[in-house]
Amino acid sequence: MTGGHRRPEEGVTRRGLLGLAGLGAASSAGVFGMWRAASREAPLAVSGTPTSTPAPVPSATPSPFADAGERLGGTVPFIAGKAMLGSYLGLDGMTYPDAVKLRREQIGRDQRITHVFYAWEDKLPARIEGKPKKSVPMVSWRGPEYTEILGGDADELIAAAARRIRDLDQPTLLRWGWEMNGDWYRWGGARNDQDTDGYVKCFRKLRKIFDDEGADNVSWVWSPNWNSSPKADWNRIDAYYPGDDHVDWVGVSGYNLHRESPETLFDPIYAKYSPRKPIMITEVGSKDYGGTTKADWIRQLSAYVEQRPAIGGVVWFDTDTHPSYPEHWRLDSLPDAAAAYREMAGNPRFSG
Repeated sequence: MTGGHRRPEEGVTRRGLLGLAGLGAASSAGVFGMWRAASREAPLAVSGTPTSTPAPVPSATPSPFADAGERLGGTVPFIAGKAMLGSYLGLDGMTYPDAVKLRREQIGRDQRITHVFYAWEDKLPARIEGKPKKSVPMVSWRGPEYTEILGGDADELIAAAARRIRDLDQPTLLRWGWEMNGDWYRWGGARNDQDTDGYVKCFRKLRKIFDDEGADNVSWVWSPNWNSSPKADWNRIDAYYPGDDHVDWVGVSGYNLHRESPETLFDPIYAKYSPRKPIMITEVGSKDYGGTTKADWIRQLSAYVEQRPAIGGVVWFDTDTHPSYPEHWRLDSLPDAAAAYREMAGNPRFSG
């Protein structure tokens, strides 16, 4: 999220985290083992000015990851031609299982990614009540200041978190310290003396501790915001990149807040990282500008993903309980928006 659209750093309640105090059992068969993707050719160039109509990928662009097969994505593998469609789901006045049931009825299917948020000090989930059986968890885990991790004070907290995720006993996406290139979270470079290398060291240390604890069911998601704040050379997105050996999925947050097109929000990340990593749109939503604008934007997003073969996941921010922000991001805020989302869910491109 941009600085104008973000969660408060402190005081997020369990209700705001999908009612996770009532976690229940979740276990499913999955693919285990860690795959590593080798770097490929130089990133693709983005040309032209983004418009509201998705531009086709240049015909010279090779099929993504032609040499890597299903090694990409870690334990949640990238599957060519398929994109997992999921959500963060929190609806006012509804339990999480009831919200899941409503969405199943509305769009004719279950979400493939169940997105949940946790504070740094929280116990990470060992079970998620109401999660669809075949849905992959994506755990977004908040961070502290870098010194807490790098100084060793948090080693046991991290190890305990690793054991909890290990006990989920299924492939799990872990999105630690997201939107680190923004100035609105305490784990961002702007709040840590502009020390982008400190973030990289933290990410790598977390992964090592998780590996040491046997949490080999984790796929690691590195997920910047679509643009940086402040916009400064030291705060470049790539300065936070932990390296190909430490990242399984490259994620990105981007919202249609000021009539941005999907190209504007996602093409820079796509161009830089898609030649060697699968891409996941980890947070997305659209503001309603009246008329059919929200439905139109959902259809633009669907067309955009169809034209970007390296995108393997899209996660909608499906809520009307966002703290301190009036915008209702839920997909059924308008009947035509719900219809457009149902169309997207029925598109074979989103059958991952």
